[in-house]
Amino acid sequence: MGSILIVAEIQNGQIREATYELASFAQKLAGASGRDVKSLVMGQGIAGQAEQLSKRGGGTVYAADHALLQNYSAETASAAIRAAITASGADVVLISNTPSGWDVAPRIAAALDAGFVSDCFAIDFADGHLTFKRRVFNGKLDAVISTSADKIVATVQPGATAPFSGSTTGSVESLAVQLDAGALKSKFVEIKKSEAKGVDLSKADIIVSGGRGVGDPAKFPEVIQPLATALGGAMGASRPVVDAGWLPHEYQVGSSGQIVSPKLYIACGISGAIQHLVGMKSSNYIIAINKDPDAPIFEVANLGVVADLFEIVPALTAAVNQAKG
Repeated sequence: MGSILIVAEIQNGQIREATYELASFAQKLAGASGRDVKSLVMGQGIAGQAEQLSKRGGGTVYAADHALLQNYSAETASAAIRAAITASGADVVLISNTPSGWDVAPRIAAALDAGFVSDCFAIDFADGHLTFKRRVFNGKLDAVISTSADKIVATVQPGATAPFSGSTTGSVESLAVQLDAGALKSKFVEIKKSEAKGVDLSKADIIVSGGRGVGDPAKFPEVIQPLATALGGAMGASRPVVDAGWLPHEYQVGSSGQIVSPKLYIACGISGAIQHLVGMKSSNYIIAINKDPDAPIFEVANLGVVADLFEIVPALTAAVNQAKG
């Protein structure tokens, strides 16, 4: 039996919460499968972060401290992860489904000839086998995936489970990674952050979002925006709407858009892919309007309305305006 290796991410000098979500999965799997939990923290001057992870579900934490690991690159990160896999004897590698995870995880799987599962939201162990669940067909179905490979690399959707909140007794070990700046094919240059513009949904108390079910870009100013305006809130959208070019990216709610937690979130014609749910499920009260009674959005909604949004939303807008006088 091998072990479970968590690949940690550091953002602004701190371990990302998504890493502690991986710890939740790892601790659960360790108890069920008998595997040990081990982790990798890579960067420069990361002793404190490694110690913190060891006390919060990380098990044995390998600290790869190197100047060339201070800033992310697929080449250096791959070298550190492969060194940690060798040191830990890991047969299960968990990586957050973030931009850097998208980049490095397939490289690791290919290098190891390992099984690869991307963007999963649940991991289970039963009858001696690991199974992974991920959304398919825009969240309308859940796929259950297993593999016969000796090693498995999986990326896990941030927000799929609660971060590990307990206290554990782990340890930190130094991990040497052989990196030569002269031999690298790429190098880190700089980080550029786009200027904040447009809509800041993170500060809105009320958000009315539309999805693919709205059907036409012209319906957003005609149907969705009037309800948001009547309620004194902001308009949002799901990723398919933004991908289709119906609204700019600043309107997107979800793991690759804005993470929001308003007092009221109204989802109109949104099926509820896991990427969208991650971005809004912490809202205080969620109302979902969808014609499909099996839409995943209803799993997180406080109130679900199975109906045509073009009947419900205008009527709701009129009722709000009438109540406001």
